[in-house]
Amino acid sequence: MFIDLAQLLRALCHLNWAFLSGNIMDYDIAIIGAGPSGLSLACSLRDSGLNIVVIEKQSRSQLADPAIDGRDIALTHLSRKLLKQQGSWQRIGDEHISPIACAQVVDGDSPYTLDFKSPGPQTNDALGFLISNHLIRKAIFDEFDSLHNAELIDQCEVASVSTQENHAQVTLARGDTIMASLIVAADTRFSASRRQMGISASSVDFGRTAILCWMEHELSHQHTAFECFQYGRTMAVLPMPGNLSSIVITVPSNQAQDILEMSESRFNEDVKTRLNGKLGDMKQTGQRFTYPLVGIHANRFYANRFALIGDAAVGMHPVTAHGFNLGLSGQDILASEMMAAQKKQQGFYSADVLRRYQQQHMLTTRPLYHGTNSIVSLFTNDDFPATLIRKAALRISNNFPPVKWAIQQKLMARNQIKSLLPGF
Repeated sequence: MFIDLAQLLRALCHLNWAFLSGNIMDYDIAIIGAGPSGLSLACSLRDSGLNIVVIEKQSRSQLADPAIDGRDIALTHLSRKLLKQQGSWQRIGDEHISPIACAQVVDGDSPYTLDFKSPGPQTNDALGFLISNHLIRKAIFDEFDSLHNAELIDQCEVASVSTQENHAQVTLARGDTIMASLIVAADTRFSASRRQMGISASSVDFGRTAILCWMEHELSHQHTAFECFQYGRTMAVLPMPGNLSSIVITVPSNQAQDILEMSESRFNEDVKTRLNGKLGDMKQTGQRFTYPLVGIHANRFYANRFALIGDAAVGMHPVTAHGFNLGLSGQDILASEMMAAQKKQQGFYSADVLRRYQQQHMLTTRPLYHGTNSIVSLFTNDDFPATLIRKAALRISNNFPPVKWAIQQKLMARNQIKSLLPGF
């Protein structure tokens, strides 16, 4: 009888660790982070036959009923398609979904706007779909909770991650060890797992803070979104169901406290004035939330038996509303490559699989990340030369149909971008 000594030694080491520190649990895939990207990956792999565990710091009850956090997400057509495929979209009531029919970009006090309109009156022609973040998270978790091949370890932190040629290992803070064929990190843009695996990332601290709230208004928004690049601040107005809009004000971080301390009546009047009365009287509902703005882009999306998805791979500035969407598309690419490998009886964790995922996802994320950062740099620079370039950019985009069409298609994002490289 042939005995693999290497496997025997590993088994003895595992038994020794279990005796000293805690239990050993075996899975095919260990996902770190139960945000939308991590849970969506599990949902995308429901028919894969793979045994999956998701590790999360929050409690199950927090995931099942997320608190309102002020964030409202403009989903692309591709994101809607992916959420439908996994079953989450059907869990969100139509009354919570607001199609975006038009979008206007405003520069400073100029009456000139860059306008985007949906191609037609049907829902399928909308520029995007606005849904509150907490409702999306709840729907995805509910769908995840129905899976038979995935389980959740909640209220648990990861102490360390490591990989060897033949396995990957997650050590939990409570002392247990998870052995897996593949680790997938979806643990925020400040990913500790990414750092432990030696993957560097480019980062930008924008020195700005986003202040978010909901506001009721006197006049209908006509399902129009506004992106107002005003001098000293940026304000986005996103149409929600009824006469309600999500307001996102971005200012230098040293000015954020002044806005937070404004009385509601003064805040209401300030927003009305900055919108030139487009929506009539404004009234804040609920509280104001704040988020510091930091962007990251990992320089690689994988290592041996390890992959990054969601914000751990790419954390975007919210101005182009692509961050959440990139997280959904990235997990879909990874899941598709893994299942394609299985059909060919190849390892779903292999370097070739992870390399193909990186090739495809990088093709989308890298230009979007750097392009968005350039837009932010230009439209938050109030120097005279920059303001001239801003105005010229709006007119060029508005008056050259191919340019405008390309921007609109990127906003709507109906399909995944496939790699053009041979063999990928």
